[in-house]
Amino acid sequence: MKVLAINSSPKMDKGNTARILNPFLEGMKEAGAEVDPFYTRKLNIKPCTGEFNCWFKKPGECYIDDDMKLLYPKIGEADVLVFASPLYVDGGNGPMKNLFDRTLPGIQLFVELCDGRSRHPVRGTPKNQKMVLISNCGFWEMENFDPLIVHMEAFCKNVSFEFVGALMRPYGEAIQSMLEMGAPIGDIFEAAKDSGANVFATGSYILKSKDVRNALKELQDAAA
Repeated sequence: MKVLAINSSPKMDKGNTARILNPFLEGMKEAGAEVDPFYTRKLNIKPCTGEFNCWFKKPGECYIDDDMKLLYPKIGEADVLVFASPLYVDGGNGPMKNLFDRTLPGIQLFVELCDGRSRHPVRGTPKNQKMVLISNCGFWEMENFDPLIVHMEAFCKNVSFEFVGALMRPYGEAIQSMLEMGAPIGDIFEAAKDSGANVFATGSYILKSKDVRNALKELQDAAA
């Protein structure tokens, strides 16, 4: 299984998104997956200019000369795509949305009816690729992730990915403080690791996120 993992956090490996993503990917690797990780901050990915060159002049090819030329074949070869983003203003952050916009060459100009809704069909034969979302936010309630999940589900339908689940961590800003206080929060990272192994082993995904109330209690106990 080939896994393409893209972390759009500007803090890269030092951010709270990485604290959840990294053990998730570690679980996949230990289960036998081949993981190819990238940070959008290290990539030069320019915004889509909406000129539709990839539809009319050179179908399937983007005229922009940047690092998407590196990612396009990797996206096509991946069995599982893992997109990781912190929650910014009720959605994925700008670099992640920018990357999604640049997948336009992968779909065709004409429109067809699919499941009662008009869509652009993908180029070539869909290969049953799966997509997993990893995210964290500073708020406590899980429903803060709802707009992001709706967007990811829509994106997957448009590019013919199977959305198999999301690993979401609320109150992510407390993780560093809890670690510094010695709070027993290792099960958060173990759950993420187990979830990664589960995706590899079964092709399915079960959300595992530590209950916020328990996290708050741990923080209070550690500070006592």
